[in-house]
Amino acid sequence: MKYMLALDQGTTSTRAILFDGNGVPVCSCGRELPQIYPSPGLVEHDPEEIFFSSVRVINNVLERQGISAADVAAMGITNQRETTIVWERATGRPVCNAIVWQCRRTEERCRQLVREGLSDAVRQRTGLIPDAYFSATKLEWILKNVPGAREKAERGELLFGTVDTYLIWKLTGGEVFATDYTNAARTMLFNIYTLDWDEELLKLFGVPRRMLPRVLAGGADFGSTRAELFGGGIAIRGVAGDQQAALFGHLCLEKGQAKNTYGTGCFLLMNAGMQAPAAKDGLLTTLCACVDGRPGYALEGSVFIGGAAVQWLRDGMGLISSAAETEELAERVPDSAGMYFVPAFNGLGAPYWDGSACGILCGITRGARREHVVRAVLEGIAYRVNDVLRAMEAASGVRLSSLAVDGGASANNFLMRFQSDISDCRVIRPSVTEVTSLGAAYLAGLSCGFWREEELRGAAAAEREFVPAMSAEERQKHLKGWQLAVRRSRLAE
Repeated sequence: MKYMLALDQGTTSTRAILFDGNGVPVCSCGRELPQIYPSPGLVEHDPEEIFFSSVRVINNVLERQGISAADVAAMGITNQRETTIVWERATGRPVCNAIVWQCRRTEERCRQLVREGLSDAVRQRTGLIPDAYFSATKLEWILKNVPGAREKAERGELLFGTVDTYLIWKLTGGEVFATDYTNAARTMLFNIYTLDWDEELLKLFGVPRRMLPRVLAGGADFGSTRAELFGGGIAIRGVAGDQQAALFGHLCLEKGQAKNTYGTGCFLLMNAGMQAPAAKDGLLTTLCACVDGRPGYALEGSVFIGGAAVQWLRDGMGLISSAAETEELAERVPDSAGMYFVPAFNGLGAPYWDGSACGILCGITRGARREHVVRAVLEGIAYRVNDVLRAMEAASGVRLSSLAVDGGASANNFLMRFQSDISDCRVIRPSVTEVTSLGAAYLAGLSCGFWREEELRGAAAAEREFVPAMSAEERQKHLKGWQLAVRRSRLAE
C-alpha cells in the first residue's frame, strides 16, 4: 500500500489528497460546497451534498492517480467543526439542513445563558463560552423547531453528529457512530476534563444522551468504508477537527508551539501541554489531536471571517474575479489610503466575542480605488489574527517569536508579509501548505504504522519565511487606526 488519503471536508469545499510515503501530496481533487443563506446571519449546508461531494472527490483522486482502494493504507478525515447535523438512525436521512458553525440563529439563546449566569459553568466544563458558534444551541434549536424531532430523539430514532461523525456513519454504512476528542470538544456538550459528555449540559440543552456518538482518540479505528463506494474498503484511522489537524500537521507537538490557519475563518492554536490552561482574554481551551491515549490541551482564538472576506470581494462585490488577483492588486498601491476593513460579517470572535458587531469599511475618501479596498481587506485579516496573537501571549505568558501558517490565503505573499510586519514576528510557511489535510494523514499514518513520528519530524520543511520590516512607530500608528475601526464596528448596531 503506497499512499495515505486525507479527506478534508471544509466550509466552502470538499477535498481529497493523496500523500506518498514522504508526506508529499501527489494528487488532489476538490469540489465547491454550495452555501445556503435562508436569511441574513443564517448559514446552512445540505448534508447529503457533503457526503456526495466526499465520495466524488475520493473517487476522482483515485482515478486521476490510476490506483485502487487497495493501494491506500488508510484514510484520515478532517472537517469543519461545530457544524451540526441530525439524521434518522433507520434511514440516514437528515431531518433538516446542517446548521453551519457561522450561523447566528441561536445568538439570543446564548445571550440568555450569559444573563442567567451560566458562562462560568459552561467554561469550567467545556473550556468554551456560550456562543452561537458552537453545536449545543444549534442542536437544541433543531430539537425545538423541526416538527417531531424532540419525540423521535427521545425514542432513540435520531442521531447527532458534527461533520466527521456524519461522514464516518455514512461511509461505513452505519456501522460506526463515533467522533474524536477534538470535534467533541467543540460541541459545548463535552467535558474536556473528564473526557465524557457532560450530564448537566445535556440536561441544560435538552439533549438525549442516546443521540450522541462514542468519543475516541484521533488515531482510533473508525471502521472501513463500504466496498461499493470506492471499489474496496478503506480503513478510517485518523479523525480531527480542521484546526487541531493543522496543529498536528505542523508538528506543533510541544508546549508553546503555535500555528494559524487562513481558511474561511482564521484560527490560531497554541499547544498548551498536558495541563489545561486557564484561558482568559476571550480565548478558549480545547483539546489537541492525539493518536492514542489522553489528549493534551490547546489555547485557541477564533476569527470568524478570514478567506471568506476575499470570497466576498469576488462573489459579493465583483471587485475581483479570483482570489489570486488580490496579491497583485494590493501591491499596486503603497497603502490602503487610510481605510480599515473589519471583517465582522457575523460578529467578532476572540478576543472580543461580540456577536452584534458588524463588518465595516471605514476611512473612505474620494481617492479610494479598487486596489485600496482589496488591500484594506487583506490587512483586515492580518489585524484580526494579530488581535488573537496578542491575547494568546497575554494568557500564556509566552512571547511568540514565530508563527507557522497554512490554509489557502497563506499563499498570498502580501498578506503574509503584512502579518509579519503588524505582528512583529517571523511567519513560516511550510513547503506543504495543505497542512490540515496533512495532519489528518499523519494521524492515520501513525495509527496504522505507515509512518513513525521521528520520520515525520525529519521531513518538515519551510517553503518561505517572512521577517518583520515595519518600524515600531509605523506599527503603532497602524494599530491605533485599527483599534478605532474595531470600536466603530462594535457600535454599528
